[in-house]
Amino acid sequence: MNAALQSLITRARESYEAWLTNGRPKVNVCIDTSSLARGADETLRIIRETVAREGIDADIGIIGSWGFCWMEPTVTVRTAGGTRTILYGNVTPDRAEEFVRRVLVDGEEVPELAIAVVEGVSNEGIVPLGEHPFMQGQVRRLMANCGIIDPENIDHYLARGGYEGFANALERTPEEIIKEVLDSGLGGRGGGGFPTGRKWDFLRTATAEPKYLVCNADEGDPGAWVNRILMESDPQLVIEGMLIAARATGAREGYIYIRYEYPLAFQRMKVAVAQAYERGLLGTNICGSGLDFDLIVFRGAGSYVCGEETGLMSSIDGYRGMPRIKPPFPAQAGLWNKPTNVNNVESYANAPLILRHGAAWWSSVSDAKDKGTKMFTLSGAIKQMGCIEIPFGYPVRRLLEQYGGGMRDGSVLKGFQPGGPLSGILPASEIDLPVALDPYRERGMFLGSGGIIFFDQHTSVVDLCTYFVGFAEDESCGRCTTCHGGTQRAVEILRRMAAGGGRDSDLDKLEELTRTLVWSNCLHGQFALTTVKLALRYFRDEFETVIREKRDPAGVLSGLIRYEIANQADPLLPEAADICPTDAIVETHEGWTIVDELCVRCGACREVAPGAVRVVERFAQPAAEPTAAAAR
Repeated sequence: MNAALQSLITRARESYEAWLTNGRPKVNVCIDTSSLARGADETLRIIRETVAREGIDADIGIIGSWGFCWMEPTVTVRTAGGTRTILYGNVTPDRAEEFVRRVLVDGEEVPELAIAVVEGVSNEGIVPLGEHPFMQGQVRRLMANCGIIDPENIDHYLARGGYEGFANALERTPEEIIKEVLDSGLGGRGGGGFPTGRKWDFLRTATAEPKYLVCNADEGDPGAWVNRILMESDPQLVIEGMLIAARATGAREGYIYIRYEYPLAFQRMKVAVAQAYERGLLGTNICGSGLDFDLIVFRGAGSYVCGEETGLMSSIDGYRGMPRIKPPFPAQAGLWNKPTNVNNVESYANAPLILRHGAAWWSSVSDAKDKGTKMFTLSGAIKQMGCIEIPFGYPVRRLLEQYGGGMRDGSVLKGFQPGGPLSGILPASEIDLPVALDPYRERGMFLGSGGIIFFDQHTSVVDLCTYFVGFAEDESCGRCTTCHGGTQRAVEILRRMAAGGGRDSDLDKLEELTRTLVWSNCLHGQFALTTVKLALRYFRDEFETVIREKRDPAGVLSGLIRYEIANQADPLLPEAADICPTDAIVETHEGWTIVDELCVRCGACREVAPGAVRVVERFAQPAAEPTAAAAR
């Protein structure tokens, strides 16, 4: 191993081990975007203040996400002797002070908040982490450090095998590195699945200089946050992957392009890059190896279309984020018209594991055609929203029932959406489909970057299509008329349909638009109506009901329903009236009523007072008058 790198790793391990065995209990709070949404920063503040006020000698720190997003804020507590570590969930700010008193002052455990025993002997009430239903079947490689290390301390990463893959890469030729990556079967993790090693070889053999690497962290699909989890929990893994790619391709400079809506990921990556420079792992003559590589963390401006690699490069170049016509491809003319390689966060993050353990180990995790593991985030009408890492090939049913905890009470699975707004939707009958690339390609869609959303009987497919096509219209760069004009027409049809103005010819028009938009200049336009295409294939009867009967089976389309008071005696009615954003619920001398002209069907009143407000069909046909014969 490179002597300078070996010295860095040795010192980091000594420092990490000294910290682990210093005899002080350790309380670590998960600080990531999901936990912050539930007040984790306040939980951390209260824990620190309580520890200081009580004069407790303990180490209080931060960690990344365990993936138990529905149980945030999560906290790990390691005993003073270091023999037992317990993961707790739902340690909300109102529970933080009592939590500290019980675990640090009284030396107790808190079984009602305990998730699992991470380290040490378990007892009857708290299961080992590996036996928790959410963890069973997961193969955590990319997530091996998530929830364990401080993401803002490079020594934690170095002490747990970090940069060993890069050290192995320094001892190999670029051709040998690329062969190892190709042998592993690593494909692009952004949805395309193109062999990563082949992309690297394209850049290696490019003749122009300088060469660039780009990490596409512009994760914009609703319901997908796997890239965010990695960047917020283990940012050095991504940096090491880019260093290995730089060694393999001859690139001298790289960019990590992070979406504007990820402020914490941006901050964590900036800290990680700064620490890598401090340790001599970035810059000139890295660890005396002769390798030069500079890395810049670049913050996008919030454009979804910059998730497309050429639109992303235009943004870095300083232009409006608009996809380019191919060819030329990025390996020939990318950033500033120089050879460039663009990979997803997960694609780079897998490279250190391959170089550290070998291609055979990396690809042995499953027998599926698609090799390695994949991170997925699960959301929608389910009980447990979280992040998992599993081998390819598991059925979607397992993801829903085991990892998602099943559908929420009262919900029945109607369908699911993998791949974001440019992919499509599938019905509940396809729930046994495996998470692999080919089955989705065969259905005219793609698995995407890792977000799966489950929806129930209360979701209108027409409304879902309107939302996603409207999103695609808003995010269209406007370069080609096919895309921006086609999505506009589709949105107009869908909105008119949802307002009760649907026509039988609308379905033919939508199908014609799906055939036309495939001629758009880039993938954004080409896949913008995939949701509509598959919805018409699997849920056509729902479209026909909306058009012909002016009725929404899901009871949510604002143009086809209205709200009315169902129970005048409900004590929650005043509260429902207070929360109405348009003051549509009013009290008269005859009782409570809803002014239909003011009601926007937001559903807030029904959430507050479900027994007081009901949904009725706006265009319901009046009951027929009984005939004379029927009356007799």
